[in-house]
Amino acid sequence: MNYVRLLWQLYRKKQTMKKSKEQVRALQEKKLRKLLLYAYEHSAYYREAFEAAGITADRINSTSLEQFPTLNKELLMEHYDEIVTDPNVRQSELRRFGERSSDSMERYFGKYHVVHSSGSTGIPRYFLYDERAWEEVIISVIRGALWDLSFRKVLKLLAGKPRILYIAATDGRYGGAMAVHDGIQGVRAEQCFLDIDTPLSKWLETVQEFQPNIIIGYPSAIKIFAELIETEQAAGKIERTEQAAGKIERTEQAADKIEHTEQAAGKIERVVTCGEPLTPGMRSYFESVFHAPVINYYGASESLALGVEHNAADGMILFDDMNIIELIDGEMYITCLYNFAQPLIRYHISDKLIPRVSNSGFTSVDVVLCREEDVLWFETKNGREYLHPLSVEGFCVDGLLDYQFCKDSDSSFEMIAELSDITLGDQVKQAVTQQMESILEKNGLRDIAFTVRFVNQILPDPNTGKKALILQGGV
Repeated sequence: MNYVRLLWQLYRKKQTMKKSKEQVRALQEKKLRKLLLYAYEHSAYYREAFEAAGITADRINSTSLEQFPTLNKELLMEHYDEIVTDPNVRQSELRRFGERSSDSMERYFGKYHVVHSSGSTGIPRYFLYDERAWEEVIISVIRGALWDLSFRKVLKLLAGKPRILYIAATDGRYGGAMAVHDGIQGVRAEQCFLDIDTPLSKWLETVQEFQPNIIIGYPSAIKIFAELIETEQAAGKIERTEQAAGKIERTEQAADKIEHTEQAAGKIERVVTCGEPLTPGMRSYFESVFHAPVINYYGASESLALGVEHNAADGMILFDDMNIIELIDGEMYITCLYNFAQPLIRYHISDKLIPRVSNSGFTSVDVVLCREEDVLWFETKNGREYLHPLSVEGFCVDGLLDYQFCKDSDSSFEMIAELSDITLGDQVKQAVTQQMESILEKNGLRDIAFTVRFVNQILPDPNTGKKALILQGGV
């Protein structure tokens, strides 16, 4: 994208943030009617689905969104070729393209950006973005990362040629990595991608050489880097203390190591997390290590521009100018307003949202990223009952840095916990146990056994680069 055009589009997106709720709704409505008519005219699936619901072309503008049919991933997979609006796109060919092409920047038919997402079956689902939709994504990624800055401050930051480090799984058509890559190029910033599979011995070397001032990545990946920084800083302090006492002779190599480590952590201007839940403890930890704002970006393969959390107090602010998100019986349905190549209208997503009161024109929520397989099912004396990730995602206990839940059996599970200070183990265990007993009582699971196990470090899944909240079957 042309740099001047990018800045103009970014300015317009920033201005949208100032709109009232009524103005945002009017914008949504205008975009929605355009999308619905386009889908009806260019997608065989939507034309048939709309007409089966009694909605013909002349009724599209007068029919409320709630009356249009919903879509789920099974229907998407089954009717993919009829849903996409380009008759030349075929799911079978697209899958072969995804398997063949090792370059995630290569475009399908030379014009479509292809993002894949795998569910519990391991069968990838593909999502197409044409050039116009991809531009919308890029602008929204930049807006989200710089959400708390005025446009004047944005220009000042970009003029300084930021150096951006991205830490995540980068080997594949991951939408986040692709969008970050193009967004960094768009703002003419320097970039360095650090794959989660890179040996730790090379992490610090890479960062010291690159000297980033912005970090983007999965929370679990950034945590590994933060812990590495802390370890190196602690070693540097010990070395300095010994030098001051005359126990060892200071060498130029030791001095450089300490200086580079401090630079790697000390010049970070902001941290942007994405791709997995950011717990309150993790946010606080990043703020204490990097001394910088922490921005939590929310996206999914279905729509790479969903929302942003720039502080815990305000919750996740949804991009209502990009999507319409409905909550129906606790379930989330998204209508992506900017993607006409593969329209997703009232598409079911397994993430859970808890509405908040918002004083801005945009909706504010709490988000729990989850999948159906993340639900913990148990056998009780009253029958089969479950514990949803929504119930256990929000633990906020002093000293609790990170955690996962693991099902041991049909009648027991445990919290695998990482502490910020090992001396707080008893205190954390007592607080967590009290909270969990209350949760189990509320969910009719008082007979289910719960334990806490502390580990030195919680690592992301090596296959995905992400940290799972729920582990099934012991670890």
